[in-house]
Amino acid sequence: MSTLSAAMAASGSALTAERVRLEASVSNLANAESTRGPDGLPYRRRSVVLAPTDVSSFDAALGRASGAIGVKVNDIVEDQTPFKRRYEPGHPDADKDGFVQLPNVDSAEEMVDMLSAARAYQANLSAIGLIRDLVQRSLELGR
Repeated sequence: MSTLSAAMAASGSALTAERVRLEASVSNLANAESTRGPDGLPYRRRSVVLAPTDVSSFDAALGRASGAIGVKVNDIVEDQTPFKRRYEPGHPDADKDGFVQLPNVDSAEEMVDMLSAARAYQANLSAIGLIRDLVQRSLELGR
């Protein structure tokens, strides 16, 4: 049972990481047309950088870690690709040539990222449910 708690902690860390990925994709989609931010520039796409991490479980505290490796959000970085440009001379943020700088967000790419994060979240929820069922069945065998 000791390794199951470490596995559950690893899946729990993945839930947090996937939630942050989902939030970043939603923010990118929400700001796909934001032409002026606090710095006066269009919104820049944000990406989540994930990294493996040791899980902190009761077993790890006792020095009996099983090898389950969790994940953590290492950083959230702004995409430095150039902004898109669209000819729209009547827009308040248009330059002297009539072009507006738009965020470097690709809605299709964000939808793929969002679905990927949602599927990974669901997979980790399933893993936690499976581990919980295994523990319950093991306890029932002992009765």
